[in-house]
Amino acid sequence: MNFDNVPPHPRVSATIDPDGVAEVIFDGVPHYLRSGSLPGARRDVTTYVAQRARDVLGRAVLVHVSEPEGRFELAVHPDGSVDERASRDQAPEPSALIHDPQSDATVMTRVRPPAGPATQESAPEPAERSDAAEPAAFADPAARAEPPTPAVRPEPAEPAARAEPPTPAAPAELAAPAVPAEPHAPATQAPAGRAPAAPDHWAPPPRPAEPAAEQLPPSPHRAQPGSYPTQPARQAPFPAPGQSPSSMPSFSPSAPQPGGPAYPPQSGGSASVPQPAGPAYPPQNAGPAYPQQTGEPALTRRQLRESFLTQEQVEAPASTGLRGVLARAGIKTAPSAAERSERSDRNTVSQHWPGVRTIAIVNGKGGANKTPTTALLAAVFARNSGAATLAWDNNVTRGTLGWRTDQGPHDATVLDLLPEVDNLLSPGAKAGDISHYVHHQPADKYDVLRSNPNLLSSETRISAPDVDAIHDVAGRYYRLVFVDSGNDESAENWLRMIDKADQLVVASIAKPEHAEAGALLLEELVARGGRSAELARGAVVVVSQAREKDTKPAASDIAKGFTGWVRETVTIPYDRAMVESVLRFDSLAPATQRAWLRAGAAVAAGL
Repeated sequence: MNFDNVPPHPRVSATIDPDGVAEVIFDGVPHYLRSGSLPGARRDVTTYVAQRARDVLGRAVLVHVSEPEGRFELAVHPDGSVDERASRDQAPEPSALIHDPQSDATVMTRVRPPAGPATQESAPEPAERSDAAEPAAFADPAARAEPPTPAVRPEPAEPAARAEPPTPAAPAELAAPAVPAEPHAPATQAPAGRAPAAPDHWAPPPRPAEPAAEQLPPSPHRAQPGSYPTQPARQAPFPAPGQSPSSMPSFSPSAPQPGGPAYPPQSGGSASVPQPAGPAYPPQNAGPAYPQQTGEPALTRRQLRESFLTQEQVEAPASTGLRGVLARAGIKTAPSAAERSERSDRNTVSQHWPGVRTIAIVNGKGGANKTPTTALLAAVFARNSGAATLAWDNNVTRGTLGWRTDQGPHDATVLDLLPEVDNLLSPGAKAGDISHYVHHQPADKYDVLRSNPNLLSSETRISAPDVDAIHDVAGRYYRLVFVDSGNDESAENWLRMIDKADQLVVASIAKPEHAEAGALLLEELVARGGRSAELARGAVVVVSQAREKDTKPAASDIAKGFTGWVRETVTIPYDRAMVESVLRFDSLAPATQRAWLRAGAAVAAGL
């Protein structure tokens, strides 16, 4: 390509680092690319410049490239093809035209000056060439369409004769046939109408007393984006100790690179050659050799830079058991597995979820431990998360949540709150207004909305609209709402509670009849389908050991019967504080507290 035909404006330059980071300055505007490898950076630079040339200019642009292998001037076309010439500080290497007997075409190859006698004797022949050769000539579209000019077939060389390296051919002698090149150098066809380019890597020096190898047919493909430079990589003038010239490292864009090979080795041969079809050849049964450009926005300088504000998670030392004693004595001791598990559960229940979360505690059988489960789960969440938490007694058949919790300075119940719903939801209502109707638990940090167990159920009916109104008030003043349900699964307030619930908890004691009642309830909810079925499948079953000596069946045996039908099961050991008087979390034994924390974490996982 005539570079004089490419306008110098806009000025485009690219700088590529050895680690694959490239900076492209297009008309004074920098653009950064991170590819992870030098071949990938070349490909990305070519693709980016070609896209700009196509979208902005509609013509080829001249790019000045500076990289670890040297400096180059590239003409990048809008279709992504590249024509390249080396910078002035890179002298062309000797080259010659030879004739290919098979294809009857004249091809170009680059020869290396003969080495000294000592080097030739000590240079072993490589057993197998794994680096693939790439087409060296980047022809113009018009020139590529013309067939190569046939040349006169030369006389075959004698097998025993030593192949002398050809000298560079003068311009007037390009049409004349040249002597064959060294055996292992792949040949490329010289396009008509322009001087042939040279291969992209050095060929090993010729070996004496070896017949000339058969020349390979020229490749019809034009170079693809990312294949520059076509000039050979600069090598060290002398090999390292113990390293022969033929084993010295050299750069070849078509050879397998860390980012992935461009051409796979051919089976059954000693050299890798270009395939006869397709611009690039990824390995079989594998993904693409290089990541393709998908139009994603380029990384900015801030995204490329590693932030100084890195956060390192530091684990707190042990605080319980013997490890905790050692830590308090100044000996840094890591927590045990049990303490790590407890910390994990505590962190789970300490979350603040967006919006209001409603947890319904259900079982159609009376005495299934629904009220203790409601109160103690509310205590676990309120004590650890600090979120405003309400325990609501939605039982019209003498609910006992008010009897098992602390009473405030009044005796208000849910029936007293219903007439004040509009006032409590008005814009002028204040956060403290709800305190007239709920009973705060000083030790456990949650509030209780009581039912009135002194009245007959016929006098305390709660309709579905009433449940909606109470839930709206609860959502206005609280973030977590635990609902203690009644035993009538057909009542309006029970059904509407299910509609409002985000998580279902089935409470049971270690008795077969209570467990069976909970299982039947889950089956009915699944049969209803929709949201009820989702709640049943994601339910948590909490089985409490209600009697100290009656361990047949045990709580663990009952829990196993629910395994696979619900999301999680948790067992609570027997604790006398759960069956007497007011329920307070601090009055429980440490093992019981740990079990309720585990139950709270299981519930929180479904929120």
